[in-house]
Formats: sequence, C-alpha cells, structure tokens
Amino acid sequence: MAFPIDLSTYRPVRCSLTAPLPPEERDQLLHNIELVRDSIVFFTAYANKKGLGGHTGGAYDIVPELLIVDGFIHSGVPIHPIPFDEAGHRVAAQYMLAALNGHLSFDDLLHYREFGFGLYGHPERDDVHGIGFSSGRLGHLWSHVNGLAEAHPDRCLVLFGSDGSQQEGNDAEAARYAVSRNLNVKLLIDDNDVTIAGHPSQYMKGYDVARTLAGHGLQVDIGDGESFEALYERIRLALAAQGPIALVNRRRMAPGVEGIEGSPKGHDVIAVNHAVQYLSRKGHSLAVNMLQSDIPKKPGRTYRGSSQTMAKNRDDFGKIVCNILADIPDRKQKVLVVDSDLEGSCGLHHIRKRFPDIYVNAGIMERNNFSVAAGFGSESGRQGIFGTFSAFLEMLVSEITMARLNHANVLAHFSHAGVDDMADNTCHFGINVFFADNAIAEGDTTRLYFPADTNQMKALLQAIFFEPGLRFVFSTRSAVPILLNESGNPFFGPDYRFVSGRDDVIRDGEDAFVVSYGEMLYRCLDAVERLREEGYRVGLINKATLNVADESMLERIGVARAVLVVESQNIKTGLGSKMGSWLLERRLSPKYRAIGVGKLGKGGLDEQIPYQGLDPEGIYQAMRALIA
Repeated sequence: MAFPIDLSTYRPVRCSLTAPLPPEERDQLLHNIELVRDSIVFFTAYANKKGLGGHTGGAYDIVPELLIVDGFIHSGVPIHPIPFDEAGHRVAAQYMLAALNGHLSFDDLLHYREFGFGLYGHPERDDVHGIGFSSGRLGHLWSHVNGLAEAHPDRCLVLFGSDGSQQEGNDAEAARYAVSRNLNVKLLIDDNDVTIAGHPSQYMKGYDVARTLAGHGLQVDIGDGESFEALYERIRLALAAQGPIALVNRRRMAPGVEGIEGSPKGHDVIAVNHAVQYLSRKGHSLAVNMLQSDIPKKPGRTYRGSSQTMAKNRDDFGKIVCNILADIPDRKQKVLVVDSDLEGSCGLHHIRKRFPDIYVNAGIMERNNFSVAAGFGSESGRQGIFGTFSAFLEMLVSEITMARLNHANVLAHFSHAGVDDMADNTCHFGINVFFADNAIAEGDTTRLYFPADTNQMKALLQAIFFEPGLRFVFSTRSAVPILLNESGNPFFGPDYRFVSGRDDVIRDGEDAFVVSYGEMLYRCLDAVERLREEGYRVGLINKATLNVADESMLERIGVARAVLVVESQNIKTGLGSKMGSWLLERRLSPKYRAIGVGKLGKGGLDEQIPYQGLDPEGIYQAMRALIA
C-alpha cells in the first residue's frame, strides 16, 4: 500500500542568515507547509482509523517553523542537525521530517504507532531512522539541549516547545541555566492556548509563557505563527544572534482544520470524519479513499474465568469517588481534588462535573500538584486527591517522601500502569510504581493498591477512602473484564469486602500458586484454568495490596512446590523481588520465578503484553516450566 499524497514536489527551502527569503523560495515554503500539514492530517487519521490513537494538532501546528529550521540546516547554517522537541506527542512531525530527509520511506508513515514498526507515540532515539532524541515526558528535554550546547559552542541548538510543556518546573531551571551560561539555544514555542483538559488562559490565570521566559532573562520575540514570511524573518534573526532567545509563536490549535481548530480535541488524534472533510477540500481523493475503506478488525477473545464484559478502572475511579463524596455533607472543607491536565485519563472529569467546588485543573505541574494535595491533606480530617499517569510517579519520589514526613493524607490515582495498550511506548510505561513504597519501615502506613476489576475498585475505594496517610491506587489504560468465581458469578460481588493487606484466593491450589494483581490477574486466571484442566493443582492469589506481606498467605503458598509471580511492572523493581525476599526471610523455599516487563516497548496496543511474555500462553508456559 502506497502513501496516497504525492510528495515529489517537496524540496527544502534555500535559506541564508544574511538575507530575507527570496520570492521563489517563499512560494516553495508555502507549498511545503501545505503539503506536509495535509500529510500529517492523513497519516495520523489513518492510525486513528486502525484504533491506534495518536496526536494531530500539535504536529500540524509546528510544521512552518520546523520546515524553516530544516531549510537552514540544509543550507549549511551551523545548527545542530536535530530539531529537538520537548512536547513528544508531536512526534508525527518528526516522522514526517525523517521521511522527507530520506531516513524513512513515505510508506513507513502508514504504520504510525503500529506494533513493530518503530514509529512510536513519542520520540525514541533512533539515529538510523532520523529520530535524534527521546522525549515524551513534558519539560524534560531543555536541560538535555543545554548540555549539548555546552558540548558544541560553535553551533546553534534549536528546541521546539509549547505553552503546555513550559508549565513543567524543569523548564524554569533550564531557562535560568541557559541565561546564566549565555548558551546559544533558540526556543520555538507553539503558544496555542490548548492542552489536553482545556485552555491555559482559562484554568491558569496569570500564566503567560512569553512573560515567564522573559522573567528568567531570555530575549523573547512574540509573533503570529501563521504569518509565514514574518515567521521566517524572526527565525532568521534569532539564529543569527548569539545567546538564548525564545520565539513565541501564537496561533490557534490546528488552524484551518474544521472540527478541531482551537479545541483540546486538536491535541488528540483527529477524528476520521474531520480528516475526510479536510482532505476532500484539499483534493486528496486517494487519501480520502484510504480513510473511508474498511480495515479488518482483530478478532476478539475471551478469557477463562472472566466475563466478556469489559470496564475501565481508570474511568470508574472517578465515578466511585463521586458516590463517596456525595455522602460527605461538608466535603468542601474536607476534600480537594487536584488534576494535572489528565482528567479524562484518570476519571477525575467525573468529579469536576459533579463537584466543581472542590476541583482544581492545575495544569501540567505534577510535582506542585501532588504537593498541593498533600498540603491540603496535612491536617487531620482533610485529604487531597491527585491523579496522573503511572509513568510520572517517577517524577514525584521526593515529593512523596516530604508528604509522608508532613503526615499528609493523599489518595493518589495513577492510571496507565504497566504496558497494556501503550502505543505511547517506553517513555510512558508505568512500570516503576513501587518507587512510591520508599518510606522507612518504622510506622509506615503507605499503601499501594492495584485492583483487578471494577468491582474490586469499588470495594477497595470504599474501604480506604477515609484511611490516613498516603494511598496509591493504580489502574491501566486498557479495559479489563469482570473476574468470576468457580460458579460463574462475579468474584468481587456484593458480599465482598476489601481488607487492606489481605490477599484473595481466586482459585485454591496445592501443587503451585500464581501470584498476581491488576490487569494481569485475568490473564493469569486463564492460564491457571488451563493448567487445572490438564490436572495440575495450581492456585491463583490476588495481591491487590502490593507492598504489605500477608503472613497467612505467605505460609500457605510457601509450602507449595512452586510460586510464580506475574506482573506488568519492571522485573527489576516490582513485586517479584519483594515476594522472593518475603519467602526467604520466613525460611520458605518453593521453586520460585517472577516474570514482568524486561524489554523496551515495540509500539502498538495489546501486542505489548505478549511481546513481554505476559499473555496467558506465556504465563502458562512459565508455570509449566517451573513445575516440570
């Protein structure tokens, strides 16, 4: 299948630092911008057609400045030849540029976010294919670029940023460093007033990215990002000057794309119908035909011991908390909910809609936001509620320690744990959740919870909501089925009561036990049922409280022939190492193995789990080998 937009008329513009853009080069630039923007709309929509998600608007936005900078690089201007971008979700623009520069084929773009093709949801360094950096965690790249500027004082370094990524505190430190060292770093900021959950001008009164950067000492040039000739001239003058300069380019998100222009919807992947409308207007009939053609769907599968019905714990978290809050008459005095621009991903949008008086959309500032929730919850009778992705827990380790030392009460929901359905790939893997279990043992009440399905999520939240201390609740991006007992009814039914620290026996056994939790539990149950059908007396234990040893359960499984721990956490930091130590400390020595995440991601969605050997077949084979 061939890329349906003809890019043969593209060529880099010829640029000079000493003269304005000639008319013929201006016409080529305008042609290039339209051609590349049309292509980004198409192949991101095509990924959406295949159910892979993605991001369109940010990549579409920065095409003019990206192509101008690339033109200067091709013209021999001493610029470090990597167009760094701290907003990794705009990676479609990087793949587009890599194809234009011959590192990828245009047909490769048809596989954006697919498993095994290397076009991940965020940039991961791949020098061979023209991706010269890794990013994806916002605000993490400027300091890296500062380091390269120190290494290459004879070159100009260019960093693409945004009014969203610049909310992160790392960038404030990087700005001060760049100014103090007079580094030749040029920032090109897409100031489109859009992030995932809204408009910074509305939810973060007083924030202005240009004034912020000027306050750190940078020279700031504000202009219209869609006035292309003026944009070229502003970039030319910035590249010709010495020292750190920020060009703040103001525009509406996805200008000219009906249905997403100026909207948070533009941050996400464009809907297929909007892409069809846009591309039809531009005359790209082949691209429209591809978007309107049928794509075979993967056959669904069922799992032994689980329902066909699926539910998303990450969304149900918010619904369940709403029901608890409804029974608290003075909730405004007792609860503060602090979101980090991921309300829809963590279920917090349900709380915003129902109880806006206790809700704060606090922007892309995870460290601050967790500490705000902790500060509110540092007095008896109050608690903060916080939410973000599990990958970003790694950013909060110090804040967690200080919250604990301040006796804070925080209920923190970290969604997107593990690797399941994670086309965003390795930088977004939530595989180090045990980093939160970093307290000194004496008097520690920190608890890590990972419920197996929506029924256990409900029982768990009802049990722990008013408990003091730090409580971390994890969920996955993917939906999970309802676990069933041996009678075919929900295991965590109406009579189930969650008890913190107590493990659940999902299936009893004698010869061996599988220990698991979260979204791996239903996969383990499928493998366990298969083993039991073959005559192996294998049991399954659900360890929903991750960081507390259940003494009675350890005694029970420790006398079996074998114990297999299965999780979608980092094999180096997960439950596997804890469980092995717990057993040895109690002089229990079954044959033991732990399996988890040990490979870098390969993109795609449900393919990530079998790639790590964590699908039912992989679990089955691991236990068969253990008890052979």
